[in-house]
Amino acid sequence: MILDHKKYDLFGKPLLHKLVLKSPFKFDFPITDNACFLYMLEGEMQYKLDDEKINLPGKHSLFQNCINSDKQISNENLENNNEILIINFHPDILKKIYDKELPLLLKSQKNIVSNKSIEKISNDFLIQKYIEGLLFYFENPSLVNEEILVLKLKEIILLLSQTSNVEAIQIILSQLFSPTTYSFKQIIEAHLFSQLTLEELAQHNNLSVSSFKREFAKLYNDTPANYIKTKKLEKAAELLSVSNERISEIAFECGFNDLANFTRSFSEKYNISPTKYRLNQNDN
Repeated sequence: MILDHKKYDLFGKPLLHKLVLKSPFKFDFPITDNACFLYMLEGEMQYKLDDEKINLPGKHSLFQNCINSDKQISNENLENNNEILIINFHPDILKKIYDKELPLLLKSQKNIVSNKSIEKISNDFLIQKYIEGLLFYFENPSLVNEEILVLKLKEIILLLSQTSNVEAIQIILSQLFSPTTYSFKQIIEAHLFSQLTLEELAQHNNLSVSSFKREFAKLYNDTPANYIKTKKLEKAAELLSVSNERISEIAFECGFNDLANFTRSFSEKYNISPTKYRLNQNDN
């Protein structure tokens, strides 16, 4: 149940929302052409990532592409009030306020292949102070004008660019300007030799880990760990044959961050050490 809903519009579109919701509740986003920043002022909420429900506690925030991600937040467990602050990021408004050139955070990242559409942001001191400043304007609506709203929108973009989540935030924002959707296999092949974890690969596919594993098995008839490890070792074997790079550099290039682990894995697959493998290839 919505107990209170205050909002401010910028250039005719909703920019800021402050909601008070009584549990249990389900809230559907009415806008789907933008990205949204949600800050949990009080209480907690749940959101869906594929087939899993993830909890967002107080003083934490969520950044999501409202086009590609789930449109609903909820809280079905607690009998209390929940306060949420929402900031919308409309592509046309962003282009308007940055009339000369978009900042780097809003530009498409050409080298990142990802369908990631949601990112949980932990309690950040600077963002918390920013939220406190926004609450002042909700308490003093007579002070709000177009110039203030533009400044506050630019400020949150600057703060988001300074968080540890900046790469994910840039991916999500860039989807508003370059709405490319990648296939599952495109994302896997693009990250074969990276050092991404299973959880990070799942996020790039906008899937939970369990759904990612099911989809992977269906397409590759193998586990993600075994398939990716095999591909890394095959590339390493190729590089050992054709290049003069140091073995440690080859290991790193193929996605291994530990030389001992690479040597052990390579020896298990080819029944020979990387050093002897290279010598044999050179002799041939």
